[in-house]
Amino acid sequence: MSSTKTVKSTGRYGVRYGLTIRHRVLEVEKTQRKKQKCPYCGRLKAKRISTGIFECGKCNAKFTGKAYEV
Repeated sequence: MSSTKTVKSTGRYGVRYGLTIRHRVLEVEKTQRKKQKCPYCGRLKAKRISTGIFECGKCNAKFTGKAYEV
């Protein structure tokens, strides 16, 4: 398997689908995996549970948002 420096986690797709699409997927994955700001307590502790559902690690509030980010 070759190096995946430019596409990082989307290197799992190999040479399939094209570089541009793998870059787009990489940006979406970065957004959805990072900690989000909780609208209730204001801390960067909200984590994505599933599509559009987030849970704060500080105040345990569950809330909805966009598919990948609050």
